[in-house]
Amino acid sequence: MVYPLTPPEPTDAERARTILAAAGSLALSLTGSGLRFDCVALHTVDVASRLLLLDPAEPGLAAALAAAPGSGLAAFAECTDIAPVGVRDRVRARLALSGRLAPAGPGTLVLRPARAALSVGDAVRTLDAPTLAAAHPDPLAAHEAELLGHLDTGHADLLVQLAGLVRQGDLSGIERIRPLSLDRKGLVLRLERTGDAFDDVRIGFPTEARHPRDVGARIQEVLDPAAARH
Repeated sequence: MVYPLTPPEPTDAERARTILAAAGSLALSLTGSGLRFDCVALHTVDVASRLLLLDPAEPGLAAALAAAPGSGLAAFAECTDIAPVGVRDRVRARLALSGRLAPAGPGTLVLRPARAALSVGDAVRTLDAPTLAAAHPDPLAAHEAELLGHLDTGHADLLVQLAGLVRQGDLSGIERIRPLSLDRKGLVLRLERTGDAFDDVRIGFPTEARHPRDVGARIQEVLDPAAARH
């Protein structure tokens, strides 16, 4: 099998929506005020990519909102995408949303994002609100940690085979191969070298995985396309 040089992957907007859906916490800041609040297990995301937050009950925030105009306060929220497997450098991406923060009913706040910035390594991709709202979280996001943990602890042989496809069998200098991320379109492996060095390689699925039960078959399609058709 000749492995594709550019395997399919989610769009930046899809990745941003997935990070929002999966994040357990975020930092909320009021622009220009110096006020910053850590919100743990306080937010959800609606279909328009608005952040709905349980009011963190911070006096400074309450006072600022009380004095704000009807459009709310300029604010931004930040969250970090952390690999669930203990790889080197577990930060996979960072996401920042900027927009207007306003009350949305008793005990609830809403942040309506005007734009988002997705940071992956040294690259920063800017997204506008319509693009973000049109995207959907990855269907495997809620199960990614469990699936990656299963691959990491129970299928090291498969990880070596997958990495060998991309590296054309040359795994010299590689000390460990760990699963870094998983989405409906593929799997990313981290190839750890001596010291702190590592390489990331993406394995694209020939057919998208729409459910956690699909992942095994999708990996088999990569390793043995002929067998996967039977």
